[in-house]
Order: sequence, then structure tokens, then C-alpha cells
Amino acid sequence: MHRSYQPLKPVTNRYLQHRWDQDSYENHRRKVTSALPVVDTKGFRTPAHIQLKLKKLQLQDERLSSIDRDNRLLASKLDNIISSKGQVDHRNQYHLRSLNANKRRQELMLVTQQNLNIHQRITSRQSEYRRQLWLDDWERTERRLNDISKYPRRPGDKQRTDRTVTFAASDVIGEDSRSSSNHETKQNLK
Repeated sequence: MHRSYQPLKPVTNRYLQHRWDQDSYENHRRKVTSALPVVDTKGFRTPAHIQLKLKKLQLQDERLSSIDRDNRLLASKLDNIISSKGQVDHRNQYHLRSLNANKRRQELMLVTQQNLNIHQRITSRQSEYRRQLWLDDWERTERRLNDISKYPRRPGDKQRTDRTVTFAASDVIGEDSRSSSNHETKQNLK
């Protein structure tokens, strides 16, 4: 192998030069693998109070203690069920009571009394509309229209003022009202 080795510089013994170059190369490789970095790239150490997270541990302990307490309660309930004769208390005889029922009842009575007072005031008051004056005025207007018009008015154009509506006790109100209006129309045509 030393015969095929071609050194960079001229040498007298190729074999020795090859050994020396090989030794220096292996030494170099050892130094490269054991070399330490010149720049510190590790970063700073995390402080202990951030790394430990005491609050998280405290919350976890509290949660575990509440779970243990609940488990003990459930175990005691299961023990009571097992040690009893197996009867289940399924009767809920609770009386629903409201804490503000009296107050609400008083407010309802007050509102009811106010409504009754308002209703009495409205019903005791006399109407300010004078219906008879309106009817008299309408009759005068009708007479004037008949006097002014060139042709006599048709029976369908007249407004029926003397008609009264009476509701029958039957289920079909529309037919009764139509039959009474037909009867009145026939009377007006005569």
C-alpha cells in the first residue's frame, strides 16, 4: 500500500512518510472528536422556582384530596347500602316553598286592586260622544244628497242606519246575518 501512496512533497522513504501522515491524520481525527466548542451555546439555567411550579403541585394535591374525600363518601354510602336490607328510599315528600311567595301575593293583590279602581273610574264616567247628534247630522246629509243628486240613488248605495244586528244562538252566525240582511234588502227594494 505504501507503494501506491503519493505524498505531496518529495520524500526519501514513502513507507515512513505514509505512516507519519496516517498518524497525524488519526491524531487530528481524535482532536476533532474531543474538541470543545469555543462559544457557549448552552443557554442560561432555568431558575428553580420556575422549574418546580409549586402552585401546580398545590392545585394537584388539592384536587387529589377532594377526589379522595369523594371516594371515601361514596365508599361509606355503598357500605351503608350493602349493610342495609336493600330498601331504597325513593319517596320524595318535599313541599315546594317559595321564599318570596307572600311578597309576590301582596304585589298581585295590589295590582288587582289598582286594576279594579281603574275599571270603576272608566265605567262610572259618562261618554263624551253624542251619538244622537251624529245620527241627526247624517240624516241631514242624506237628505241634501238626495235633493242635489240628478238621478235617484240606487238601493245598494244607501247606507242602512236603521238596521240592528242580532246574533242567533246557532253555530253558523254568517248564514243568519246574511239571511237577515237579504230580508232587509228586499224590504228596502219595495
